[in-house]
Amino acid sequence: MPAEPADWRCSDADRDRVADILRDALAEGRLTAEEHAERVEGVLAAKTVGELEPFVRDLPAAHAGRATPAYGAVPNRPSPGAIPVEADENVVAVFSTAMRKGRYRAGRRIHAYAVFGNVEIDLSEAIFEYQQVVIKAISVFGNIDVRVPENVSLRGSGGGVLGNFEVDTLDSGDPEAPVVYVDGLAVLGNVEAKPKRGKLVADILDRVADRVDRSLRKHLDR
Repeated sequence: MPAEPADWRCSDADRDRVADILRDALAEGRLTAEEHAERVEGVLAAKTVGELEPFVRDLPAAHAGRATPAYGAVPNRPSPGAIPVEADENVVAVFSTAMRKGRYRAGRRIHAYAVFGNVEIDLSEAIFEYQQVVIKAISVFGNIDVRVPENVSLRGSGGGVLGNFEVDTLDSGDPEAPVVYVDGLAVLGNVEAKPKRGKLVADILDRVADRVDRSLRKHLDR
């Protein structure tokens, strides 16, 4: 029998979402510092979605706009017409190594080709100007590694011919977070896409910080 939603394993994004609610509740004076610390400790130790609910059940923010879980809102394919046919950038390695990393602007479509070479695309510090980004990855006797921040959503579609095509599905707790789609093929090669732990999209963090700051100011002005 399929598991109930409450029995699903919770992700880091699920824990972060609950932690944000607790942080706001502390700022609003709904929780004491001791209660906040005790609940956060429990959130970090939670293993399933159902185990997270009791920590915010008595907080109004947990019930406002609680429609669909974040992990159910991300489509497996980009929106029609959202991604151009032509690539914004081509990353090619033929008997060589090519890398894209650091603080740069990620386009909507990136093509990566590794032929007897290695390609690394690290989006952990990239600036996301678009919510949907597609990476087309073709590896022939080569390796393509894609790394994304852990607070975006990640989807993949592809396969391997005597090779390995692996994309770790990732769901963000923010419905406005970027979604990275990795499509492609590995022929006697390797394509791998995973989150880079500890790396977060800065603008998402800024929105959370601004919300907490506003709550603190409202509480202090009372």
